[in-house]
Amino acid sequence: MSSSDAPLKLGIPKGSLEKPTIELFAKAGWRIQTSGRSYFPTIDDPDIRCSLMRPQEMSRYIESGALDGGVTGQDWIVENRSEVHTLCDLVYSKVSLQGTRWVLVVKGDSPIQKPEDLAGKRVSTELVNVTKSYFADRNIPVDVEFSWGATEAKVAEGLVDAIVDVTETGSTLRANKLRIVADLLPSNPQLVANVGAWADPARREKLEQISLLLRGALEAQTQVGIKLNVRKDQLSAVIALLPSLTAPTVSNLYPTEQLGGEEWFSVETVISEPAARDLIPLLIKAGALGIIEYPLNKLI
Repeated sequence: MSSSDAPLKLGIPKGSLEKPTIELFAKAGWRIQTSGRSYFPTIDDPDIRCSLMRPQEMSRYIESGALDGGVTGQDWIVENRSEVHTLCDLVYSKVSLQGTRWVLVVKGDSPIQKPEDLAGKRVSTELVNVTKSYFADRNIPVDVEFSWGATEAKVAEGLVDAIVDVTETGSTLRANKLRIVADLLPSNPQLVANVGAWADPARREKLEQISLLLRGALEAQTQVGIKLNVRKDQLSAVIALLPSLTAPTVSNLYPTEQLGGEEWFSVETVISEPAARDLIPLLIKAGALGIIEYPLNKLI
């Protein structure tokens, strides 16, 4: 997109996804800044205009064209039955942009052991359409009511017989003496686009750029770069230890008196971060010196 075109209207999720989304965009190369109570964060790209939006509503505004694209949960796309174009999943564990799941929950001491036991009972949830479809598909008559919040408390206090709520690990539910009966819907944060915007060449190009660099930032989250020096006679042993996407980069070091007339090489590659702790001692034993490990922002 050129700066003369109308900026791409991009939705940033407000709430728990807000901070990790902004951090992920920073790793991808965009600096987004929020200020006070403004719903329009600034971004260092004249071709993008950001709006803060609740994830529950995001897909509706993207489908309508009020937004060209944005980040929201797969669960709310399904709940709103929105027709949008999905560019990529965004699961970024280092900044807690993680996958979740919606689960059917009862009190720990409840006699309910399976969904069928809820026939004729009351279920509270924010995810009303998905919950109704779940029980209708199984021919289980239940009364599904919308929850405005504090959903866990409603089942804990016996106000309803069960809830459908979102969780990552289930630890909070267990801590509150609640029990998961069934899984309803897994969900990941996703970058999605308006169908019309995706069909427009200029907007599609910008959306593809955002998707490419966000995926590059995601790919880099578990990888590190490693660089080292090694003598020529030990080069083969060091190379044999190094994994890489294609092959390690090897270049000659400039001859100096410190090298004592010997031929030395610089070796650089990308490895998984967990592998580094075991690999570095092996590289030292094989003759590597001056080992540097450094983080990556993007891997494309």
